[in-house]
Amino acid sequence: MNTHIIPAALAVAMAFIQSARSESTFASDEAFLKQHTDLVVLSKDDSAVAVAPAWQGRVMTSTYDRRRGPSFGWINRPVIEKGFLSEAERKGKLEEHIYIFGGEERFWLGPEGGQYALFFKPGTKFEFADWTTPPVIDTDAFELVGKTDSSAKFKHSAELVNFSGTRFEVGIERTVTVLGKDDATKMLGIELAGGLRLVGYETDNRISNQGKDAWKPDTGLLSIWILGMYNPSPETTVVIPFKAGDASELGAKVNDAYFGKVPADYLIVAEDVLFFRGDGTRRGKIGVNSKRSKGLAGSYDAAGGVLNIVTYNVQDAPKGFVNSMWEMQKEPYRGDVLNAYNDGSPEPGAAPLGPFYEIETSSPAAALKPGGTMRHVQRTFHIQGSEAELDPIARMLLGVGLETIKGKF
Repeated sequence: MNTHIIPAALAVAMAFIQSARSESTFASDEAFLKQHTDLVVLSKDDSAVAVAPAWQGRVMTSTYDRRRGPSFGWINRPVIEKGFLSEAERKGKLEEHIYIFGGEERFWLGPEGGQYALFFKPGTKFEFADWTTPPVIDTDAFELVGKTDSSAKFKHSAELVNFSGTRFEVGIERTVTVLGKDDATKMLGIELAGGLRLVGYETDNRISNQGKDAWKPDTGLLSIWILGMYNPSPETTVVIPFKAGDASELGAKVNDAYFGKVPADYLIVAEDVLFFRGDGTRRGKIGVNSKRSKGLAGSYDAAGGVLNIVTYNVQDAPKGFVNSMWEMQKEPYRGDVLNAYNDGSPEPGAAPLGPFYEIETSSPAAALKPGGTMRHVQRTFHIQGSEAELDPIARMLLGVGLETIKGKF
């Protein structure tokens, strides 16, 4: 399927992206969001993180300077302005699939597709027309149960039914904590030059089995799935370093078949690192498995001078990782741990969902006994500065310099 949007629409989309990035500041996004939902703003030094309890404790956006700094999260103002629609109102509209409020880090659950899918009801087809986001990760509010200046804790409970008809009673806990320069130095093992600006945050995400029966692989398992939505630009490239080695031992370097094979002008794969466009003009998704992953991914926005780093807690996965491919699967627990998504038209003639781009991480499949818990921690860092200051950080964490990243596309 050719999901390129037509040239005229592409020009409009790029003009929109450039306009949005020139006007988007944290202060303006904070003011806008407070008009439409309760907002918890966490802070540390000059940095700030805006969190929306009504949207699953979602990190909507962040900045290194609350008064004058840029807004790093993609905010979907038209959908937020409309608010929730009734079933009759959303008939034939995008909101019948998902309320895309945006936000730069949201809590989801997997798998998306396959015989144990959460996004397809029993008896439906693995097609976009039948794809529906469960309310628990779309329209349900999470309860704010604790807050300090720099952290907030949320809880929720929900019932889910997968494609095979298995019912899950799920408890959810999510804690968002702001991270500063000292935290980044310790957690990433990097030196931050004096001129660099930084905002970071950690989300500690947990699911528990609140039912009476154990969750078993042969009836479907869940995973914690954390997705970051960022503003795209023609000068943004996602970079994922991975372990080199033979495919017979480590598996393929990348899975680029989620929504049709990604073309060479959007994905370049080297021996131990890949480059993927984050321009929001063509729909495509890639994945890296747990044997290949180094536990981190990044992106570089050359126009804004911002290096973005995402890490997660690497842990044992005795039952593997859930597979989210939209198909009946031979191996439902050989999914990816790390993904990146570039938005674009989902089908010929349709508008893009955003546009935006994403970096995503997942927990292992949760084979939990009653009362058991799975934990997944993701950390996000936005580092702004000159190329001279950012280049050694990119080389240390991503294995490549900024000139190499900029020159790939």
